[in-house]
Order: sequence, then C-alpha cells, then structure tokens
Amino acid sequence: MTKISIVIPAYNEADNIGTLISEIKQLELDSAYEIIIVDDASSDDTYATTLTLKAAVPELRIIQHESTYGQSAAIATGIAHADGELIVTMDGDGQNNPADIPRLVTALLNGKSANLRMVAGFRKKRNDSAWRILSSKAANSVRSFFLRDQTPDTGCGLKVFYRSAFIKLPFFDHMHRFLPALIQMQGGGVISIEVSHRARMHGTSKYGTFNRLWVGIIDILGVSWLRLRSKKVKIRKCD
Repeated sequence: MTKISIVIPAYNEADNIGTLISEIKQLELDSAYEIIIVDDASSDDTYATTLTLKAAVPELRIIQHESTYGQSAAIATGIAHADGELIVTMDGDGQNNPADIPRLVTALLNGKSANLRMVAGFRKKRNDSAWRILSSKAANSVRSFFLRDQTPDTGCGLKVFYRSAFIKLPFFDHMHRFLPALIQMQGGGVISIEVSHRARMHGTSKYGTFNRLWVGIIDILGVSWLRLRSKKVKIRKCD
C-alpha cells in the first residue's frame, strides 16, 4: 500500500490550521497517511495550536523552524522528514480544499503515462480579490512564456507527486513555484487537474504582487539556465 505524506507549510495560520487538519481527518483515503505541519517560525500560536491537536490526531507530525525561511524551505523540510512515497502539498491558509486530494492521488497512481510524476492543481475559479487574481495570472503568464511548462497554475499549493522525484531536484528559495518545470527538466511528466478554491476565512495572504512577479523573474532566469544545462541520463544495463 502506498503511503501518503500531506505536507503543509504554515506561517501565522493559527486560526486556520485546526480546521484544515480536521477536514483532512474526514477524508476517505485508500492509503495510510501522515500529516506534516511545518511551522515556519510563526509569531502567532500556530505551533501551540497544532500541539493541542496532536493527541487526538495520531497521524499528525509537527516540525518547527528556528527562523522564518519561507515556503519552499518549509516544503523541503516536510518532505525530508516524510515517510510517504507520495507527497501531497497544500497551503496552510485553508483555501485549498482537502476534498480534492483523493482525486489528484488517483490521477497520479492511475496515470496513463509511465513517466507521470506530478499532478498539479488548477484553480480555474479563484476566490480571491480581483487584484490578487490579476497578479497571479500575470505571474503564471510570464513563467509559461519562458519555461513552456504547460502548467496553467503553478502557484496552486495543492500538488501530488512522488517523493523520489522531488529529492532529485535542486533546492533554491521560491522553488515551489517552479516544481512542474523542474520535474519536467528531470524527464518527469506533469498534468494539471481543476480543483476548487475557497476564500480565506482568517488572516491575510503572505504574498503580494511584487513577490509573485518581479522577484520571480530572477528565478525564471535561473530555472531556464538549469534546463539548458541539465542532462537526462538513461541506463541501458545495470548488472
């Protein structure tokens, strides 16, 4: 049976994380699973809130960063400590719907392509402000133009992929925005599936227009360089 590790980076999400964990617990997953919350040195009660839930949720594991390192580092930390063969990532703000997880897992496990390594969520209908939607579309358009990753919504936190595919990737800050392109760079297949998107109930977004687009331009250039320099090694025999 394939074990699933649900990795959730969280920064100042004390008012959202408990509800999210409760929703995950209600899922009917065919596989064993664990929930890994990576608290990125929140200044609120995110860590304390998750600790109070641990006794009632045996699947819950909690990791706390000493300092705030960002979303990519939190995801990498969670995956490094994960026991699952399959990784599910989702945001800690509750806007990703856990009810979409089984469908994405099934799509990956039953994929027609032998090299399928990731199923990425596609938030076709966003529950955000018009400004956030516009800035996200602009960032996705720029990334798509340069990287040709054929992924309409790389910013969606809900993704399912093989742990073995992730650990081969080069780590850098903001890499979570480029996971489809990086996995394709290694020869893996990526497909996108439409998922639901919910309004944020508590707190505020940690990302604005500047770090969605302008900061990402440097990263796009870096990923483009990596793609040009990468090689796909194929083994004929191994005795």
